Formats: sequence, C-alpha cells, structure tokens
Amino acid sequence: MTQGERVRELRKFLNLTLEKFGKSLGVGKTAISKIENNERKLTEQMILSICREFRVNYFWLTEGKGEMFTGTPESVVDEIAEDYNLDNIDRKMLEKYLSLSKEERDVIKNFFKDIFT
Repeated sequence: MTQGERVRELRKFLNLTLEKFGKSLGVGKTAISKIENNERKLTEQMILSICREFRVNYFWLTEGKGEMFTGTPESVVDEIAEDYNLDNIDRKMLEKYLSLSKEERDVIKNFFKDIFT
C-alpha cells in the first residue's frame, strides 16, 4: 500500500470528505485527491501535519508499519475529557459509544439526526 492509499484509508476511517480532511491540514480537496491518487508525493511537512492533527503513527503513514494511531484509546479519551472538561458520566458515555460497533453507532447517530433536524 502506498502513502497515498494510506491517506485515503485514514480519511475514510475518520469519515471525512476530501474537503474537510484538507481543511484540517490547511490545503484544498484537490491537493488531498492528488496525494491519495499518488499524483503528488507527501511532503515531510504534510506527513507531520497529518500525524499531529489526527494522532497518526508516523511509521504507519510513511512505511505501513505499526498501528494507524499513536495513542491508546484510553489516553485519547483522557485527553478529550481534559480538553473538554468532561465529568465521569461524560467520559463513560464516550467510552461506551466508542466501544460500539459501527452499526450500533449508526443507530445512535440516526436517533440524534432525527432530534436535531
């Protein structure tokens, strides 16, 4: 798998459009598309930006070695809880949500979509 293919895999895993993924990195959707299609190489600066912004394992992105993400789920939840001043109930809700299957999460998302739209 190429670096571009790993970028596409990451973006799809995060459920982000080309536009939203690029915006997070300060580039347009065309730049991301060209990277994903191996028409443009990843620069070191872009690699570091992706790793920092999405907590991606540098060696996974550059060489395909190791896990996609650097932080363990527990440390990521800890960081989110701290950043957003979550209490213990918030934290448990987040942990439970993350432990659900994609199908179970989709049911919850659809419930909230119905409420908010």
